[in-house]
Amino acid sequence: MISALAQLPLPATLAAFVVAAIGVWLAGTRLAVFADAIAARKRIGQAFMGLIFVAAATSLPELVTTLYGAYVGQAQLVLGNMFGGITMQTAILALVDLLIVSYALTSYPSGPTSALEATLLIALLAMLLGLHSVGELALPFGVGLGTVLLGLAYVGIVAMLRHYDGVQSWIPVESVDAALPRKVQEENGGSATDGMSTAGLVIGFALMGLAILLCGLVLIASSAAIAEQTGLGSSFIGMTLLATATSLPEVSTTISAVRIGAYSMAISNIFGSNLLMVAMVLPADIVYGGAPILGAIDQGTAFAIISGILVTSVYLAGLIIRSRRTVLRMGVDSALVLLIYAITVAVFYHFSGAS
Repeated sequence: MISALAQLPLPATLAAFVVAAIGVWLAGTRLAVFADAIAARKRIGQAFMGLIFVAAATSLPELVTTLYGAYVGQAQLVLGNMFGGITMQTAILALVDLLIVSYALTSYPSGPTSALEATLLIALLAMLLGLHSVGELALPFGVGLGTVLLGLAYVGIVAMLRHYDGVQSWIPVESVDAALPRKVQEENGGSATDGMSTAGLVIGFALMGLAILLCGLVLIASSAAIAEQTGLGSSFIGMTLLATATSLPEVSTTISAVRIGAYSMAISNIFGSNLLMVAMVLPADIVYGGAPILGAIDQGTAFAIISGILVTSVYLAGLIIRSRRTVLRMGVDSALVLLIYAITVAVFYHFSGAS
């Protein structure tokens, strides 16, 4: 698809990128609405809904490109796609905090599930760094022992969070009223999903996920073609364009979730996507030929993992402290995350050798 788009005139490729971006944005917006309605109808916690279902749907384009990259043997591209985007996706929360939320975003969730998700994400990333430091052990069938352990750890994390989401042992004494956006919606005549059956909601969610997958693939292919057509294929700007394209599904669903008052879902969507990025090492290693794929982690990728731990730790502290203080209209934790993100981009620029 990339080669076919690269042969088109640049304006046509740009038009394909814009159309696909609009498709991803609209589908992501509706996906969050359907997910919120399903969570309310089936009594599934917002945090768990965002962690598993919304995160999986918005990560579909990245999953396909990751598996394809592993299949053709581009280990550096695969690892950079998985771990290089963790800080960028976390920075989406800071952007939402800056542009939409009235108080600090981390003061909204009414339970500790999001904090537990952040804790387990930090543990998984630390485990990844540990595997990198001691070296990967290749199993007889060509897959690394570390990637198998990461996959099993992800399954255990999902099971733990599903159990904990239903038996939370404590709730905050004081919490921002997260139901306000829904009250406004009800006063204006209710939600458009109120008259839909549960089966209709599930079908709608699945269709929006399919739309995100198809438009996301066009988005990734067109951005790569644009980078090739403009001579930016291996440059810092080219990598930034591709990273932005792959993050659009998370941006649209997170913004939509916040607008309807599903704050826990918005946060869990990002943490869930990042957890899934780490778990994708296992299928990528299975598809990848030769030595275990974790052996290809370089200095830049290791720094990306460290940066991911830092931004997640900042938001974990914010979820525990629950301060409503703001700096430049966003929470102090979001301001720190944006600062770390800026430093990370500068370091990536250094590693890329761009001038």
